[in-house]
Amino acid sequence: MTEQAGPRSLVEHVVAAEGAGFDFSVTSDHYFPWLESQGHAPYAWSVLGAAARATSSIPLMTYVTCPTQRYHPAVVAQKAATLQDLSEGRFRLGLGSGENLNEHVVGMRWPTASVRLDMLEEAVEIIAALFDGGCVSHRGRHFAVDRARLWDLPTARVPIGVAVSGRRSCEIAGRLADLVIATEPKRELLAAFDRFGGTGKPRMGQLPVCYDEDRDAAVERAHDQFRWSVGGWKVNSQLPDPAAFAQATTYVRPEDVAKAVPCGNDTEEFVDAVRSFTNAGFTDVALVQIGGEHQQPFLRWAERKLLPALREL
Repeated sequence: MTEQAGPRSLVEHVVAAEGAGFDFSVTSDHYFPWLESQGHAPYAWSVLGAAARATSSIPLMTYVTCPTQRYHPAVVAQKAATLQDLSEGRFRLGLGSGENLNEHVVGMRWPTASVRLDMLEEAVEIIAALFDGGCVSHRGRHFAVDRARLWDLPTARVPIGVAVSGRRSCEIAGRLADLVIATEPKRELLAAFDRFGGTGKPRMGQLPVCYDEDRDAAVERAHDQFRWSVGGWKVNSQLPDPAAFAQATTYVRPEDVAKAVPCGNDTEEFVDAVRSFTNAGFTDVALVQIGGEHQQPFLRWAERKLLPALREL
């Protein structure tokens, strides 16, 4: 999470995750942290470039980038192609409709959900066209592209993932994406993805976890830094800054967060939480360890205990 560690630490985390034996890595792409207690927001693409050269085998992925306001889709395509080249084919481009938290910084009006999804669809089409090679010009409802071309087109085409939360996003993902991304283990999202063309494509889930040998400390940290996650996507996509998230989560209790986030060092609790995704049909699950200073202990524990247990699922 770019929201909870500085750029050098993030690269160290990816290197350590590769050494621990994780199958893939993902990074958020934020301009602001959700809460001030997280304390960071470096530029994800610089971190990815460094991580691509500091590692040799672990796949990298944005989880997720909004290609509609803060970034123009033609620029996202260029960044993704460059990362694919730097990583020698290990990069996947995760895309989503974004949050006001990060996109408001460019001074544009935050669109309604339906407009954001229309923008995402058009952006994915532009990016895919640039990945096809050649010169692309486009004048659509939301974006214009004037004779764009990716001059460093990687040999391996960049796979595109789309984050989903409802029918419309599932339609976009099923029709245009190579994989689907979701933050909840909802079987109905995958069913909708399949109906629109997603059958047989990878499906990635996201699970926040908070490892600590002291469970009470883990619950306290999860509440301090991750209580925003219990607010629901309709709320989280609208709030403009960490102060708003702090106010919106005033009455969220530590026990509320602990119900949604595995905390402590009980391996079976973590495995059960991952199982909720695999039982729903997800093929991959990204584990988000809460607390930037607690990544290395988590990775060491995961290598010894968690990953061997997950391999048996």
